[in-house]
Amino acid sequence: MQVVSISSLKGGVGKTSVTSGLASAALAAGIPTLVVDLDPHADASTALGVSPDDQLDIGRMLRSPRRAHLADNVVPSGWVEHARANGHANGAALSGAARSGAARSGTAPVLDVAVGSAYTGIYDRPDLGRRDLRRLSTVLAGAENYELVLVDCPPSLNGLTRMAWSASDKVTLVAEPGLFSVAGTERTMRAIQLFRQEFAPKLSPAGIVANRVRSGSAEHTFRLSEMESMFGQLLLSPHIPEQANWQQIQGAAHSIHHWPGDSAKNAAALFDALLQNLLNPGGLAAAGTVRSRSQR
Repeated sequence: MQVVSISSLKGGVGKTSVTSGLASAALAAGIPTLVVDLDPHADASTALGVSPDDQLDIGRMLRSPRRAHLADNVVPSGWVEHARANGHANGAALSGAARSGAARSGTAPVLDVAVGSAYTGIYDRPDLGRRDLRRLSTVLAGAENYELVLVDCPPSLNGLTRMAWSASDKVTLVAEPGLFSVAGTERTMRAIQLFRQEFAPKLSPAGIVANRVRSGSAEHTFRLSEMESMFGQLLLSPHIPEQANWQQIQGAAHSIHHWPGDSAKNAAALFDALLQNLLNPGGLAAAGTVRSRSQR
C-alpha cells in the first residue's frame, strides 16, 4: 500500500481536481484505491459522488482513531457504478488502462472514500503535538486492502496537512504556473524537508504537478521553465492543461474517464500517464533538492 498526500500551500490551484483525476486513473487501471478527504470543505467527497448513510466521516474517525474501524465507515464512490455501466459492461468502451486493470484484478473495481466534513477543522491548527499527528496513521492501519491511498489535504501547512504527511509515504504538490503558486511550492518543498527531519524520515516528495496550464500563455511558458530550473526531476510530466468543463464534470459527480468527448478523453490519458509517473519509485526521493531563485 502506498499513501500519497496531495498538497498545496496556495488555494485555488486545482488540488482536488488533481486528486480526483488521479483517483479516476486508478479506478480505470483497476488499482484498489481509498481517497481520504481531509479538507474541511469536503469537495473531493462531492466530486467522487459519495452518498454516506450512518458512516463516520473522517473527522469523527480522527477523534477516536483506535476505535474508528475504517472498513466499516468508508463509502464507495458513485464512480464505481459508472465504471461498471460504461466500462466493464462493454469492453469496447474501456480505455487501455482500464482493460489491463480489469484483466489484472479480475474483480469488481474498488474506489472508496473516507468522507470529509467541516468537523476535521478542529485539527487544522499549527500546534498539534506528535500524538495528534499520528491520528491519521492510526486510522489508516485498517487500510491494508487498498493498494493506493490518496489524501486530499487542505490548502495550508497547518495540522491536517502535517497529519497527512505523517501518515504518507509520498507527497505530491500541485501548482499553477504562476508567480505566487511557484513561490508557494518552493516554500512547501522546504517545509517537507524540515518535516522529514523532525517527524517523518521516510517521507519523500513524489513530485510536483503543473496544473491548469494554458499552452498559449507566455507567462505560463516562462513559469514552467522556471519550475524546471528550480525543481528538476520533481516536476512531473505530463502537465495538466486547463480543462474548461472540469466544473461540469465534478458537479455531475463523474470521473474524467467516463465523461464523453475528446477533451475529457485526452485529459484522462494525461492522468493515466501522470499516475504511472507518480507511482514510479525511481529517483525522486534522491532528487528532492530545491534550488532557490538566488541559486539559479
